[in-house]
Amino acid sequence: MSSAPSPVRLCFAAAHIALHDSYEAAGHSLDHPGTPTEIAPHLDWDTTMAVRRRLAELGFGIAEAMDTAQRFFLGWEIAEELIARCAAERLPHGFCAGAGTDHLDEIRGPEDLIDGVTFQARRIRELGGIPVLLPMPWLSEHDCDAETYVAVYRGIVDRLDGPAFLHWLGPMFLPSLAGYFPGNSFLEVMALNRAKLRGCKLSLLDDALELRVRRELLPHDQIVLTGDDFHFGRLMLGGDPAGTPPTTPPTIERWTTIGQHRVALGDFSHALLGVLDGIARPASQALTALARGDADEFLTIMTPCETLGQHVFAAPTRHYKAGLAWLARQNGWQPNAMLINREDRARDAAHYARCEELARACGALVRGPGERA
Repeated sequence: MSSAPSPVRLCFAAAHIALHDSYEAAGHSLDHPGTPTEIAPHLDWDTTMAVRRRLAELGFGIAEAMDTAQRFFLGWEIAEELIARCAAERLPHGFCAGAGTDHLDEIRGPEDLIDGVTFQARRIRELGGIPVLLPMPWLSEHDCDAETYVAVYRGIVDRLDGPAFLHWLGPMFLPSLAGYFPGNSFLEVMALNRAKLRGCKLSLLDDALELRVRRELLPHDQIVLTGDDFHFGRLMLGGDPAGTPPTTPPTIERWTTIGQHRVALGDFSHALLGVLDGIARPASQALTALARGDADEFLTIMTPCETLGQHVFAAPTRHYKAGLAWLARQNGWQPNAMLINREDRARDAAHYARCEELARACGALVRGPGERA
């Protein structure tokens, strides 16, 4: 059994969902997607929740109903059930969950955005989770200016009790988010109420930007949860990810509390990562090394995990869930590697073959070649 990650980094694993074999006959595809009502009967709830328990056993909190769970295909009704089931598991390291507007039939303007996100965030809080304020594509699709972004988020934050995290998702994950957070609006939003907005998840695959944001937020006891599935090892270790790796982890300057979590503060990122779904076992070992102050061992384990992440999240990045479901199938944890709307078909055989090679190299595959579950 692997050692659990140390509390020197707050880590949430964004988890995927599993489907029954019956979905094979549904006929859904990315070009002809199914509706949430059509998808719902094919969800394999038992296997889906087993994914979360396995991650929790390795020491991770769960990031629920995020993009990794194909949230933009699920709709709120299924997402709410997913969040409620996760809450009912009473997992030891807690959970956070995405709050958006997908329960609304129509968005007529900014006030609907405020009402919608507030409604979902309050429900997540009722269930015991930390809301993650999902990006609102309506803002970028309507070319809203920075002032409108700040006003919308102010309306949401004013209505919430906190804590909450802010999610900045890049267009490589969802093309409609091109131009999100124009100007200086992101940092302006993070400054609206630092006692409520305790941190952000950055999914931009831009380690230099993350470093700047992290150092901007640190004096205010706000954290960055890296969503950078390319550079997460260096970012979690700390310091400048483009420089020479430190021989010892950066100093923990002080501690803060976010929900149920006691969180270390310093020149390093925490994590809310989809890639953790696929590399939980070696990542757990790496974080245990980090707790001992062994930066070299941490990077020795995490560097090949980053290589796997760079492949799984290769362009078109939004199809990364295919690699995660495939790894779970290869490990014998689920009977198939299907995704909603058969997003698994967006990757070819060569992609999966390379996944296997890199997963074996980093210790993410626990079954030998040809071994049966």
